[in-house]
Amino acid sequence: MDTLLLLNPIAFSIGALKVHWYGLILGTAALIGLLLVIREGKRYNIPQEVFMDMVLLGVPSAIIGARIYYVAFKWEDYKDNFWDVFKIWNGGIAIYGALIGAIICAVIFFRRKGYNFWRMADICAPGLIVGQMIGRWGNFVNQEAYGGPVEESFLRDKLHLPDFIVNQMNVEGVFHHPAFLYESVWSLAGLILLLILRRQKFLRSGELFMSYFIWYSIGRFFIEALRTDSLGFQAPQWVASLVNGLWSPMTVMGFEQGYLDPAYGNVRISQLLAIGIIIVAVVFIVVRRVTGKADVRYSDPIVSSKVTSDDMEHTGTVVGKESKVTPPAKDDPKQVDDKKE
Repeated sequence: MDTLLLLNPIAFSIGALKVHWYGLILGTAALIGLLLVIREGKRYNIPQEVFMDMVLLGVPSAIIGARIYYVAFKWEDYKDNFWDVFKIWNGGIAIYGALIGAIICAVIFFRRKGYNFWRMADICAPGLIVGQMIGRWGNFVNQEAYGGPVEESFLRDKLHLPDFIVNQMNVEGVFHHPAFLYESVWSLAGLILLLILRRQKFLRSGELFMSYFIWYSIGRFFIEALRTDSLGFQAPQWVASLVNGLWSPMTVMGFEQGYLDPAYGNVRISQLLAIGIIIVAVVFIVVRRVTGKADVRYSDPIVSSKVTSDDMEHTGTVVGKESKVTPPAKDDPKQVDDKKE
């Protein structure tokens, strides 16, 4: 059976310029994520231009970081074909690399704008996960980031997937797990969770951002092992046994790990990173709570240390006195008093 591709990876052409679905989907993901962030930013009187500028700088930084991360772990495939490094429309980017690139850019950008990074990262968290949710469909079009072989009946009868997804998962006559779909659905659930969490009074600065990392990393840990294109490295046997042991609940549910090329190692890098990120995020939240450093609530006002006189006249802010900043709409009127406790 031949591979059934319902979509041409090229959306349209303008002369010699070919516009790929992959790029269009990533652009759409970034735009929708931005709109979600801007909407939340309005509650804190943060100019939308701040987030628009962040995206203009952050998206290229994320793409560069994602590509560098991927190429670094697959250098053997690129060292003799250097120009292929720049052909990102053929796929080959890593989400953790994208996050690293975007975070580095955000830390620098928000500091220059006078905003606290953790407060702004909290606002951006839902936008990040919705971007990933949509962006994974770029992998669908490129027919990549899929899992190991499965029976066609598993996709049609057990998962009840529509024909266009089932057919696209037919790669050279073999059907595969739609890992991109698993991750997209997991991200959708994570988006709902973050939207609920950010309206809870107990939430402190930085904790929504950490919750995003925890949720995404849990899903990524289990989904990653299904894939056949994972980046890997040679780890001690006890590390491999630990990772496989943590993944074992999936085996009980009837799932099998995808093929990992021994040439790359015995452990998937993304799985190890997921474990590390979860531990760091939980420790971050606990330590800040125990030491009393988590004194700022998510719902507290946000003010830039570099706000201008015109901005203060427009928003009613008083530099250096967050308790007098116009509070976010629909927040508890007692939040200022709560902050003083």
